[in-house]
Amino acid sequence: MRQRWSAAALLLVAAAGHCQAFTPAARSTCTCTPASTRAGRSNGLACRALKEPQSEEELRSAIATKNEDLSRMDKDRLQSFAAADEEFLAELLKERSYLSIVTEKAVETVDSLLTAGKGGDANAPATGVKPKVIVLGAGWASHAFLKGIDTDMYDVTVVSPRNFFLMTPMLAASAVGTVEFRSITEPIRNVNLGANYIEATCTAIDSDSQEIVCENVVCEGTSCTIEDFRLPYDHLILAVGATSNTFGIPGVREHCIFMKQVTDADKLRRAIGNCFERANLPTLSDEQKQAVLTFVVVGGGPTGVELTAELRDFIEQDVPRFYPNLVKFVRIKLVEASDRVLMAFDEELQAKALRDLTERSTTLISQGFIKEEMTEVMLNVGVKEITDTTISLSTGETMPYGLCVWAAGNGPLPLVVEAIDQISEQKEKAGWGRGRLVTDDWLRVKGAKGVYAIGDCGVVDQRPLPQTAQVAAQQGSFLARLFSRGYNLNAPVPEKTGGAKALSEQLGLSSDKSGKFAKGFSFMNLGILAYTGGGNALAQVQVDNQRVKGTGAAGFFLWRSVYMSKQVSWRNRILVAIDWTKARLFGRDIVRF
Repeated sequence: MRQRWSAAALLLVAAAGHCQAFTPAARSTCTCTPASTRAGRSNGLACRALKEPQSEEELRSAIATKNEDLSRMDKDRLQSFAAADEEFLAELLKERSYLSIVTEKAVETVDSLLTAGKGGDANAPATGVKPKVIVLGAGWASHAFLKGIDTDMYDVTVVSPRNFFLMTPMLAASAVGTVEFRSITEPIRNVNLGANYIEATCTAIDSDSQEIVCENVVCEGTSCTIEDFRLPYDHLILAVGATSNTFGIPGVREHCIFMKQVTDADKLRRAIGNCFERANLPTLSDEQKQAVLTFVVVGGGPTGVELTAELRDFIEQDVPRFYPNLVKFVRIKLVEASDRVLMAFDEELQAKALRDLTERSTTLISQGFIKEEMTEVMLNVGVKEITDTTISLSTGETMPYGLCVWAAGNGPLPLVVEAIDQISEQKEKAGWGRGRLVTDDWLRVKGAKGVYAIGDCGVVDQRPLPQTAQVAAQQGSFLARLFSRGYNLNAPVPEKTGGAKALSEQLGLSSDKSGKFAKGFSFMNLGILAYTGGGNALAQVQVDNQRVKGTGAAGFFLWRSVYMSKQVSWRNRILVAIDWTKARLFGRDIVRF
């Protein structure tokens, strides 16, 4: 017998209403309720009856059609949220004072101490099914997110080809043996024991099915195979970082060493030893020895400057003991395309860095090892091409070299480039993102539901921030708090849907005054540091509108203190302290395996 349905079963909500229990099983229970604005004012109710369906299939089709209509209307409402609540949104996103951010960070620290160890069943979702959160990457942003995420609320999985966190600012020191590689790494599994880790590389993101495609290299004996698999997600955190930008210059990728991974630092350490052993062969002329012992660093940012400084220290302090006959042939050249090094620092500190890097080594000169300064900083000089033995410069000069390190900027990883190509809204903002995923103020990737970008692979729309470990760590902590405090991240403005208010929310520091809506991400500049060699360092700390600066021994003390405090475990702190002491007492280890 033909089923008949009451027209009341098809009462649907227009732009201002909600339809509850709209299923064939509840044929006449569709209830239209008024939607309310943030302040609780009724927007009114608009329902209308549709043509009575002739079958259950027709009813289901009508339901699907109207649900799509409602979804589109809901999306339109979300897009118009900023216009309708401009004043409210401006309050959440306005630039906060330095004092306000400092206060918030202090209160967040107190919150973390008060809530430490208070997980358990109380935080578990009511349905018993945890939303799946996948984190791609094992760097600063990922580490901070994992430290803050509540694994009683979420099923967290980390996917990365690297099973450890790396203290990247100390790569330069590890490359010359000032510290050991294992002293600046920490197993990613130690960060959050409630999270699962899978050693694999994500090769693609299927946003339609909300899955990622991964591959893992499995080796048995002398044979290796690649295994592909897929992982579903409810929330995907992209924290994959960036790669080195070669700017399309011929020969860079083939002949240069980069400074992104432990393997890069290890490769550089071996290459330095190779250069000295090659130069020590009796078959080489003096001209050939000087070419082999010419170390070129391209890029005048913190990585390039600190590597130049560490190289200079190694040559001044250790090479005279092991290769006294080769010291006079060593040349270090720092090549920078602009007219300054360390662009983020004030001009007076930039000038101090140049003096520290090129200062005459009185010890080596007095002992007769060298007659002239071995370090040269080449400003306003670009690189046109690199071969296995020479570098062609923009000045027309061709410079022979033995080793070249490329530290000249960041570029996007293939996974990020592919994601940008797949998302229409990201394509539209490609000029702004410049190879990075554009996010809103809550670090949600624009145009991709359930996807977030933190660290070097993302950039907040119209609010660019430097690609530093400091920014990445703060973004990771911020996003973890939004997840762990029960915010609905699918709402236009993340809205608290459950759980007790944290202290910072009660005080209106991390949310609006009601404690219901989350404020956007705000970066707190804790300052910048750079080692410039010979026990000297630069420190520039931002305090509100003032900058506190330190140089020389004072800067060096601050630099080492901060690097020690930023180690992620007491194991790392102890190992780094031991390495510094060993290098000071016994010199750097030049053994190659």
